Amino acid sequence: MYTLALGPEWLSPDYLISHFGLIGILVIVFAESGLFAFLPGDSLLFTAGLLVADGQYIKQPLWLVCTLIVAAAIIGDQVGYMIGKYFGPKLFNRPNSKLFKRENLDKAHEFMDKHGPKAIVLARFVPIIRTFAPMVAGAGTMKYRTFLTYNIIGGIGWGAGVTIAGYWLGQIEFIKTNVEPILVGIVLISVIPVVFEVLKARKEAKANAGQAPDAVAAADGTGPQSPGQRGRHAKR
Repeated sequence: MYTLALGPEWLSPDYLISHFGLIGILVIVFAESGLFAFLPGDSLLFTAGLLVADGQYIKQPLWLVCTLIVAAAIIGDQVGYMIGKYFGPKLFNRPNSKLFKRENLDKAHEFMDKHGPKAIVLARFVPIIRTFAPMVAGAGTMKYRTFLTYNIIGGIGWGAGVTIAGYWLGQIEFIKTNVEPILVGIVLISVIPVVFEVLKARKEAKANAGQAPDAVAAADGTGPQSPGQRGRHAKR
């Protein structure tokens, strides 16, 4: 069995799969798709594919595992959309919420604004964002039919794609003998977009903070003045 050296043991893919099997995978996929943002979705699906190839812990055929995972992912996003549609204003207006942190909702909102409807597909491959994107879609103006279309595409691409990748790569000897660093790499790669967005937001916040004093000074006449402004003041 494999051990992922990131996060608590009870959240590692090997622990979840060894204790709960395919049912555990489906519950995690469903929850991470529209409820909780701290679950190991990518590494869990990759490990599931590895174990299907090994025939260990998961005895079901690959096609059935992928079908059930895709269904869980799509249904999870549907639930997230409905939560956003019916409870969106309450969620977005609670800055101190521990479960629905405002910063996570804001990140998902920015992601949606930047990529449009296709963000529902892209968000599947970005931790945290994939949980809150359907809520933002539901709370916004995205039509249900549009959301459903991209939800199905994203569910298939992420749910089946990552699982199949784990299945085929799991048959390569090098992959089998280096599973732990590969899983760690998957987790690190998956959080790169989140880190990038956080650094970008901080940079923009500093830039805005630096512009604010200049704007105030210009408004009250104490800031730097152009030659034309100096000339007008001199005439006075």
